Parts: sequence; structure tokens; C-alpha cells
Amino acid sequence: MILPIVAYGDPVLRKVGTDITADYPKLEELIANMWETMYNAHGVGLAAPQIGLPIRLFLVDTSPFADDEDLSKEDQQALKGFKKVFINAKIEEETGEEWPFNEGCLSIPDVREDVKRKDTIRITYADENFNVQTETYDGLLARVIQHEYDHIEGILFTDKLSTLKKRILKGRLSNISKGKINVDYRMRFPNMKKGR
Repeated sequence: MILPIVAYGDPVLRKVGTDITADYPKLEELIANMWETMYNAHGVGLAAPQIGLPIRLFLVDTSPFADDEDLSKEDQQALKGFKKVFINAKIEEETGEEWPFNEGCLSIPDVREDVKRKDTIRITYADENFNVQTETYDGLLARVIQHEYDHIEGILFTDKLSTLKKRILKGRLSNISKGKINVDYRMRFPNMKKGR
């Protein structure tokens, strides 16, 4: 089932997510719905707060990035088969040089800005079967994971922008929160009774 994506301005996007257990109600169905919602919106990641749930769950499928001809063959290969569910994730370490990359977010449609993030992360998480793993990622994989991880920490990519950039975007962000935007996927706006 395709769920509405929560728009910028909704308080749930600012909550630090809580850990869940393997007996979380209808978890398998929730994950399936999140995949369907993400693909419908042409996203490469989706976090539970973006569908209104303040829990530590996000998923990532970087396959769409694999077609980017600007990337090395090695990067394309790494991105092509990467599809994972992250539950109760904790980034243990961020290392390497910070580098800028143009990011967007399904909760903040039509806003894209360069965000600096460290190159490499080490993350511990449970997969959908609640097997705990600790893995290291770098480059674009690390970046997509960092972006989604921020969601379960109540952080948006716009928080990482300069004061000037935030001031420039203020009107556009306000319009998004009021539903004054055209999107081709279902959204729930904080200042409207019903999403579309």
C-alpha cells in the first residue's frame, strides 16, 4: 500500500526515533509498504518518520544511482545491488574528508542543495530479520545512509545548510508545509486536514 509522505513542517520529522523490537506490530507489512511508497515517489531511501512513525527504521535502494555515467564502474557496481533495511541503526563512526553532494528529500520536494558529509561511516543495525550487523560504507552509499539516518535522529538535510541558504529557502519551505506544491506522489501536509 502506498502511504502518504509527511511534508516538511510536520513535528514527526523532528522527533528522535525510538528503537523497535522484532514483535513490532505488522513490521513485515510496514516494510513492504515503505518499499512501495519509496518506489512510487522515485526515491532511493525512506525513513519511518517520513510516513509519520517516530521509530528507528529506514530503507535504502541505490540502484537508480547505478546508471550515473559520471561514476566509476566500481561505484556503479556497488550501487546497483544495494537494497537494505536498517532497524535501530547507530552510526558508530564517521571518518574521511567532507565532500559536497547535491541532496534532495521526498519530504521536501523540489528543493535540492549541496550538503557536506564525511566520506566513510561505520554503522551497526538490525536487518529485517533482526540479525545485527556492523558494516562500513563510503562514497554515495555512505551518503544515502547518512541522509536516512538523520531522519531517525530528527534531522533534515536543510539543517546542514548555511544560515544564508536557509534564509533563501525559507519561503519555499513554508509553502511546502502549507501544501502549496505540486508533487506526483501522495503527501500529508502539516497545515492541511488531508493529504493528497
